[in-house]
Amino acid sequence: MSKTAATVLTFVGLLLFSIPMSAQMNGLLPTGNVYVGGSYAQLTNVAVKQSYRGWNASAEAIPFASRPYLGFVLDASGFYRKTAITQYNFVLGPRVSGELGKWRPFVHAMGGLRHLTSSGFVYNPVLIDVGGGADYKLGFRNFSWRFQGDYMHTRYAGNSQNDYRLSTGIVWRF
Repeated sequence: MSKTAATVLTFVGLLLFSIPMSAQMNGLLPTGNVYVGGSYAQLTNVAVKQSYRGWNASAEAIPFASRPYLGFVLDASGFYRKTAITQYNFVLGPRVSGELGKWRPFVHAMGGLRHLTSSGFVYNPVLIDVGGGADYKLGFRNFSWRFQGDYMHTRYAGNSQNDYRLSTGIVWRF
């Protein structure tokens, strides 16, 4: 198992084990959700735009009971290509959402870092991620299905890189 996968599993595990404690904390812990899914992206490798497949995961905390529409998101994704190219994105930022029946539409703006390894070279540009989507509440208690789209912007070697990501997967609300 790669270090990144182990880190993501550890983070999700700690988050899941902390949830039963929230009942004992009398609501002192924030509410939120955890998302894990598959992802498809059109990414720029220096100057060449290529298609990638990978994963996307996020944890959202909604810390203010008086403002349930405002959350803070930690998002990570990984993309791979057979030509020994790997890319990881780590971003953090606010998310604004609403409730429309079984749907929960949202928009977010986040910033962070991209870690790209290609042919032995490593690049770490600053990443800006702007996007949105919607969660559809499933018949199972506290579970939703997410549809998400993102525009990701970086600059490397004086060139702008405009990338796109589509993700879908399961959401657990707590």
